Amino acid sequence: MKQRFEQDCIQILTERARRGAMDRRTFIKAMGFLAAVPLATRMNMGWADDGRLVLVNWGGDAIEAYQNAWTRSFTEQTGIPVEIDGSGPTRGAIQSQAEGGNVGWDIVDADPFTSISLGEDGILRPIDYSIVDRDKVRAGMDWEYGVANYLYSYVLAWDSSYYGEDAPKTWAEFWDTDTWPEQRTMYKWMSGVLEAALLADGVPASELYPLDVERAMDKLAELDPYILAYWESGAQSQDLMLSGETPLGMVWHTRALVMGEDSDDRIRWRFDNGFVNPSSWAVLRDNPGGEEAAMEFIAHAQDPEGQLSLFNAMGNGPANPAADELIPEADRHLNCASPENMAKQVVLDMEWYADHYGATLEKFLNRIAG
Repeated sequence: MKQRFEQDCIQILTERARRGAMDRRTFIKAMGFLAAVPLATRMNMGWADDGRLVLVNWGGDAIEAYQNAWTRSFTEQTGIPVEIDGSGPTRGAIQSQAEGGNVGWDIVDADPFTSISLGEDGILRPIDYSIVDRDKVRAGMDWEYGVANYLYSYVLAWDSSYYGEDAPKTWAEFWDTDTWPEQRTMYKWMSGVLEAALLADGVPASELYPLDVERAMDKLAELDPYILAYWESGAQSQDLMLSGETPLGMVWHTRALVMGEDSDDRIRWRFDNGFVNPSSWAVLRDNPGGEEAAMEFIAHAQDPEGQLSLFNAMGNGPANPAADELIPEADRHLNCASPENMAKQVVLDMEWYADHYGATLEKFLNRIAG
């Protein structure tokens, strides 16, 4: 699911730049400079042959976004070049790197459940929390083999030309097809959908995990006549809602922001009853750039100014709570990770997904296909 969200972020950046809604300065964070000699010199350790770190993300405009937020300033401060490889750190690609015996990647941007499971398989290094600061990440998002770098949410959105403000406010109401019989859309790749079904069926948010998958599937069947499509990409969710085909939907909050802008606030949404999904940094075992340099980069990326830059560009919630106070007061209601908005949402359980994602997704896809 992380790959699909990253690809959506790339599309949003492109769309905003194309219509002049953002300039380059939005991306650029204030640069800090160290008086000390470069990190590579100060550390008594070996580097890759060319002294680089290779960070793998999902390509496109995300490469420039990461450069502006993190990698250029890290190089300025340390003297260590960081190359961004946009080929996509899928689970299979990370495994192939490790199992091929020729690791060329250092840092990957992956779902926490991928970091957890691959770490347990011996493919990733444990995060060195003597370098990476646990106090600069939100509670519960500092796993052994991954650490959160930003957050995003799945939210309930509606078309106000149908409902005004009289739209479903809970997932139980989303399932109320007598009151709201219009067509709906939800996420094809499952995350948040099972949780929504269980909340609609009366499971308290505090008792969602471990997910009762069969109960959720049964509840989901009630919506079969009312789900026009399960969207595969953020662009598809946007098309479905802006066209009026599906006046109700579960969408990424970053895409909901764009929909609101593109529709003069016709498409509305709220964080209430949303589902928060963190992203994570992880480091390959035997990475060529060295463990300490990779951990220093992750620590650098915890800087609140860099995380503010990502929020300003994309709407992603900062993983470092200190960045919350840097967000202009007028925009704080848009931060999915603020204490006020977190209190309204459920944080997806990455440990559960690490143990169950593959097999459960297969059941889910078979269910909605048939």
